[in-house]
Amino acid sequence: MSSILSDEILVENLTVGDRNAFELIFKRYYAPLIAYCKQFVALDDAQEHTQDIMLWLWNNRENLYFSTSLKSYLFTAVRNRCLTAIKKEKTKANYFNELSQLSGYEQTSYNIYFEKELKEKIDVAIKNLPSSYREAFELNRFENLTYKEIAERLNVSSKTVDYRIQQALKILRKDLKHYLPLLIYLYPTLRL
Repeated sequence: MSSILSDEILVENLTVGDRNAFELIFKRYYAPLIAYCKQFVALDDAQEHTQDIMLWLWNNRENLYFSTSLKSYLFTAVRNRCLTAIKKEKTKANYFNELSQLSGYEQTSYNIYFEKELKEKIDVAIKNLPSSYREAFELNRFENLTYKEIAERLNVSSKTVDYRIQQALKILRKDLKHYLPLLIYLYPTLRL
């Protein structure tokens, strides 16, 4: 399949499950979408949002319909994804700012003990993840590797890395649901 195929033909082929069409769309738009996203968010978030949109495109390939061009759709989708993420972060930041002002949070020995206990709960929850999920999650969150770098290191696809991290997050959110607001405040790098 030639890279000079139009987006319309690629979308037609994609709707019938043509992997080559998806790969061409991915190659054509992945880097430009990340570059566009970087206007709004950091590189790792730009990569994550772009991968999410590409994954959505593949998962919904049989029902695709665009009222605009594929290009317009993809750029609009990643922009909206970035803006939603920014809005969520601002909402969280405002919530925790108000929470800390209302509670008069001070670094007392009790709070230090509670944080230590909370850290232990996080460590146990992460340790209890299936090993493949835990490895992908830790490489992304603690070593700041991109999905692509993790995929290369683990010799799997970026989609597999995305799936493993999403599953890890789902499990962690469930296991730590009673602590989520505090976790988001105290450990923002976990990005739960």
